[in-house]
Amino acid sequence: MSVPVRISIDAMGGDHGPEVVLAGVAISQARHPDARFVLFGDEPRLTKILAARPALAAVSRVVHTEVVVGMDDKPSQALRNGRYKSTMWRCIDAVKTHEADAAVSAGNTGALMAMAKFNLRTMPGIGRPAIAAIWPTLRGESIVLDMGASIGATAQSLVEMAIMGAAMARTIFDIPQPSVGLLNVGVEEIKGVEEVKEAGRILREDEHPDLRYHGFVEGNDIGAGTVDVVVVEGFSGNIALKTAEGTAKQIATYLRAAMGRTWRARIGYLLARDAFKMLREKMDPRRSNGGVFLGLNGVVIKSHGGADAEGFAAAVDLGYDMVRHQLLTRIETSLLSRLPRGDAAGAPEAAEAEGRS
Repeated sequence: MSVPVRISIDAMGGDHGPEVVLAGVAISQARHPDARFVLFGDEPRLTKILAARPALAAVSRVVHTEVVVGMDDKPSQALRNGRYKSTMWRCIDAVKTHEADAAVSAGNTGALMAMAKFNLRTMPGIGRPAIAAIWPTLRGESIVLDMGASIGATAQSLVEMAIMGAAMARTIFDIPQPSVGLLNVGVEEIKGVEEVKEAGRILREDEHPDLRYHGFVEGNDIGAGTVDVVVVEGFSGNIALKTAEGTAKQIATYLRAAMGRTWRARIGYLLARDAFKMLREKMDPRRSNGGVFLGLNGVVIKSHGGADAEGFAAAVDLGYDMVRHQLLTRIETSLLSRLPRGDAAGAPEAAEAEGRS
């Protein structure tokens, strides 16, 4: 029997409270019977919820934690008021102390990144962590990073992200040598800001055994699935993510309105409902909910704050998969074969995450 995967949960994080969080954990637990959970939050409230979910209660332990990081708290404020004692901090700290193998939170993104970086530190050779997300494409799925961990990026940090993203693609998609592209304003080598052009030069000249550098890609290449991994600095990546989510909701609204406009449209919907069901499932943002904080000495998953139970379950599933398929080991192996050895950690800079959501 395999060793259980232990996951710590910030049960109070997110927009909808512990009822939705634990409902999501229960869905994931049913899919992964070997998972075990440590739940941080209001013990009386969590115990009451677990009473109605005996299967989850049997594999969970509740740790009473009174302090909760607010969704509007600045990272520096969250660190000052919630270090060592908030549900978010203790959820992350459980990974550091090896009480858990992965941490999952739907709380404040900036605070989560600041606390995770401060507590877990970055891997040797990594200057700053990145948020990686799974992106649905016409070819299947791709990895896109950074989704907003930090603003701006040096050429070296873009190269680091390429290596980490490729390791994640090998873990999730089982691709021996994933293709990697740098998001740019054009595919020509003369286009783009200097940092992107320099990162492209490094990746072209320094062939890496664990990835295949494709070159520059444009915004339309993300959804097309042109490459397995798309690398972009955090400001542009976060805008791309929010734009895609908004577009998916817009299309779904248009379709619902069109299908109910006339009796012929309603009949057409009935005839093609299997196709519409497939489209709805493909565009459902809950399927790809969950961003991985890459570059840390531990697995931390960020769920959307507004995720419903199925969406939060997807984030827990992602944490489970990252542990089960040894993501950290794969990243460390890739870094050792490519990057110069550095400090065990970068300096904790909580101000980096200010204002991100």
